[in-house]
Amino acid sequence: MVTTRTVRQLLGGGLALLAVGLVATAAAADILLPPGFTARVYVTGEGFGGDDGPRGRGIPSTSTLAVDPTGALYLARTGRRYSGGEFDYLTSLYRIPAGGARLTPKIEARFLHGPPLVNAQVSAGRAGRDLFVTTFDRDRRVGVLYRLAEGRTSFLAGGTPLEPARAPLLIQPEGAAATAAGEIYVADRDRGVVLRLDGDGRMLDNVRVARPRALAVDESDHLWVGSDGGAEAPWQTGPGAIWRVSPRGESRLVLEGPMAQALAAGPAGLLFVADRPGGEIFALTADGGRTSLARFTDGDAPRGLAFVPATAETRAAGLAGDLLVAVIRSGAFQLNEIVRIAGPFADLVGRPAAR
Repeated sequence: MVTTRTVRQLLGGGLALLAVGLVATAAAADILLPPGFTARVYVTGEGFGGDDGPRGRGIPSTSTLAVDPTGALYLARTGRRYSGGEFDYLTSLYRIPAGGARLTPKIEARFLHGPPLVNAQVSAGRAGRDLFVTTFDRDRRVGVLYRLAEGRTSFLAGGTPLEPARAPLLIQPEGAAATAAGEIYVADRDRGVVLRLDGDGRMLDNVRVARPRALAVDESDHLWVGSDGGAEAPWQTGPGAIWRVSPRGESRLVLEGPMAQALAAGPAGLLFVADRPGGEIFALTADGGRTSLARFTDGDAPRGLAFVPATAETRAAGLAGDLLVAVIRSGAFQLNEIVRIAGPFADLVGRPAAR
């Protein structure tokens, strides 16, 4: 992307959300996008925060998101996953219908979805056909992988072993992803492995990666892994690493340096990376080519990423193929907004790398 041609897209400022009656509040910062791309606030809130954080625009801390084939958006309220104490230790997921929403404490319960969970993160399989939730208990050092459907979680893998002397299969599961054949990958950040499971949650094999957290499976069934490397927490500068693993299990380092808060497999074989410390979303090719998609200013930063699958329902809603992004506003970890980016994502292939 050529910086002199970068377009400044002001978020909010009266931009209408798709849902009838929902209007984005004015935003304090800009997002820099290439020509042909637009951005608008998709989910926001007011009245949250207080003693444990700033009260202002946004919804409670949300680092992961997933979209199902109907266009419904699932958000995991995360709390302070990497601090000494817990914030909202037991939390539910949000389910936001196609079109977006503005939440307040008074109506928040309408959007809560499923049972309360510990340190939950949400992920989607190919085209949103499978939704996964990972949880972990920091004190007991036990994690669980669930499948989410119709507001219910069904156990897939992990949990407390039946034999007390046996080590847990999962300790700190983070991202999950699925192949076209229904195999499931789950990253265990504590153990330093990405497990490959069958559709019933039985372990097949694993790939060793230092502190893996973010996962995505692309159109050719290659697994992408975002690793924190030597960093203890995602807000640190790293260096992190992004790996690509073939269906035969052969792993290759594609890019070293950025801390991938989230990964999303996009069109034309591109991988989209949320670099939180860098305040940027960029597209990455299999050979390591990098092109900037969005740059955030005034302390804003991207967290979760999810492409809306192309289905009859999402096309009717005008959302198909758009990228939804969880954004930290002005460094306020406790309050986030969801921003919708639309544009010719496949055309980023071959553009000059951002400088």
